[in-house]
Amino acid sequence: MRPGAGQPYDEGDEHVADHEAAHRGAPAQDVGNFLHRRREQIAQRWADESLFRTVFTVSRDEAVEAGRAVVEALAAVALAGQVEDLGAAGFDSVREQLRRMAASRARSGATSAQVAQEVAALRPSVTALLRAESAGAGEGHAEECAVTLTALLGTLRLVVLETTLTAGQELIDRQRLQLLEVATPVIKLWNGVVAVPLIGTLDSARSQVVMESLLEAVVTQQARFAILDITGVPTVDSLVAQHLMKTVAAARLMGAECVVSGIRPAIAQTIVHLGIDLGSVVTRASLADALEYALHQQGIVVVDQERTVASAR
Repeated sequence: MRPGAGQPYDEGDEHVADHEAAHRGAPAQDVGNFLHRRREQIAQRWADESLFRTVFTVSRDEAVEAGRAVVEALAAVALAGQVEDLGAAGFDSVREQLRRMAASRARSGATSAQVAQEVAALRPSVTALLRAESAGAGEGHAEECAVTLTALLGTLRLVVLETTLTAGQELIDRQRLQLLEVATPVIKLWNGVVAVPLIGTLDSARSQVVMESLLEAVVTQQARFAILDITGVPTVDSLVAQHLMKTVAAARLMGAECVVSGIRPAIAQTIVHLGIDLGSVVTRASLADALEYALHQQGIVVVDQERTVASAR
């Protein structure tokens, strides 16, 4: 700045100020250069923080390497001037790593709030390094760099939280799918005969699991007959009937005849009331009746031995 009225003007003073400003650069650039320069030292400190220590339990070197990758990503974000941008390209290199770390913390029972605190705990050590290094710079510029670093780490915190929520939802989805698979087992009843006993509500997601599991069993067991037992299904509406018809059609395409069993009187009345046509589908009152039908179609005769002995007497 040029001196005001009545003050002597010295071109040398202005040249020195401009020279210092040019070397100082913008706060984001200086923070980026600082992080790149001190990445190893920061990574060593972060390896002992809870976020990295609780995830990388086998080797501390793994924690250091992970910390180094995160620091380098932060440096790239700062140098690109995207300190407050969650979608900054600099984060792309560590998003998968952050996702794995978040998933590990979620599996261990850590909440989103706990993970956020663990990310916040990374700030003091790196801020102390920055203040120590910028002690010789102007006080105003040093403060600007500290504020920029705080904003950058705040963005990292949001990225980790976003990743944590995504990882948590993926875990919930996997567990839900596993529960669906457990709730819809495919049972081999006889050579060439498999059955799926359905219990509970049959929605779109579960119907898809039923169809995939049944078709896979038809292939692996070389089944000629597939029985869908709906004894445990509380109600049958048009949507459930549609899912059943799709499963029957898919099984036929795989070369297996599908038999629907367990149609109780109340469900039969509902099907008739809804005008649902199951005329092309083989139905039986119980799973035992369906199995008997499948065996009979294969030329296998089921004999009640006790009744036969009693008749012979």
